[in-house]
Formats: sequence, structure tokens, C-alpha cells
Amino acid sequence: MTMKAFGVAFGFAMLLPALASADCASVTAGELTISKAWSRATIGTQRPAAFYVEIRNDSEADDRLIGIETPISGMPMLHQTVIQDGVASMPHAEAVDVPAGETVSLSPGGYHGMLMELNTALSEGQSFPVTLTFEQAGAVEIDTHVLSIRAQEAQCDVEN
Repeated sequence: MTMKAFGVAFGFAMLLPALASADCASVTAGELTISKAWSRATIGTQRPAAFYVEIRNDSEADDRLIGIETPISGMPMLHQTVIQDGVASMPHAEAVDVPAGETVSLSPGGYHGMLMELNTALSEGQSFPVTLTFEQAGAVEIDTHVLSIRAQEAQCDVEN
């Protein structure tokens, strides 16, 4: 490989993370800002996937996330990771409170969307829509990026 070809390839490789970070979706519904939606790649459809997102409430009124829907899952649900006596479980959560003036994250080790009965395997680089339903703000759809199976957080620089 010539130095010029190497330089072009290296420059493109350095640009990929910037491109990935620039395409995180952010949507608003009233005073809510929903951003940094992501999921991990899956191996097949036999095991569920998880959905993670950040919700900022700039309102003076509390809201609640009461449900999620997506065409890639036959049974999407809200769950919470609970650790008791050193044992982790993930019980169903009826809702996730989104207090006024606060930001709530659905993230690994906490509240998250559990996407059971997958219709297709999730491959890194793909995206899919998720509709979040809030008690006050109503239904909001956001594009969700599929990251590496080892990802621990959204790969974007959304700072809304």
C-alpha cells in the first residue's frame, strides 16, 4: 500500500467514529427530550435484546414512561435490574417515573426495555424504531441504533 493510499484509508477509518457519533437521534415531545437510543447486537432471535435511552424532562410536571413498542419484538416490556443479596433479577416494571427537571436513563444495570420474541437478529450498524408511550406526553418514536455486543453506552455526543 502506498503512503497516499494508507493516508486515505487511515483518514477514513478515523472519520467512522465521528460519523457514528453524529447520527444519534434526538426527538422532543412537549417538554421531554428523548435521545441516545441504542441496543446491542444479538446472536440469533432466541434470546431477548435490551433497549436503552435517555429521557430529559424540562417541564415543571412529572411524567411517566408507561410502555414501549417496536416492530422487531413480539413482546417488548419495561424491566428493572434489581440486585438483592448478590443475586440479580429483572422484574417487569409497570412504569418508569420521569420527574420534572430531571434526566432518567434506561441503561445497563437499571431500568431498560426488554425486547423479547425478536422477529430478526439485531446486527451491528442497523437501526430500528421504538415507540415510547408517556402518561402525559403521549407516544414518541425514536430511531434506535444497534451497537456492538460489547457496548456499554450510546456511541454519540448528543447533549440536548
